[in-house]
Amino acid sequence: MQHYRDSDNDSNITAFEIGDDFIVVQFESGKYNFYKYTYFSAGSNDIEEMKRLANCGDGLNSFISKYKPGFESKW
Repeated sequence: MQHYRDSDNDSNITAFEIGDDFIVVQFESGKYNFYKYTYFSAGSNDIEEMKRLANCGDGLNSFISKYKPGFESKW
């Protein structure tokens, strides 16, 4: 997992892992802390945007809250 920079210090996301067709996002709080989003569950456009935002360190939590991309699994 890679640490999420959160340049604005306003995110519930702490880390992420990027694969070819997925992203795993670790949230700071909640019943489940890890969510895996895939091309199949959320669509390639959303996954690629989530990867971009994760690497930028800003906007990923807002994107997930606003667009509610489908996730494949959570734990």
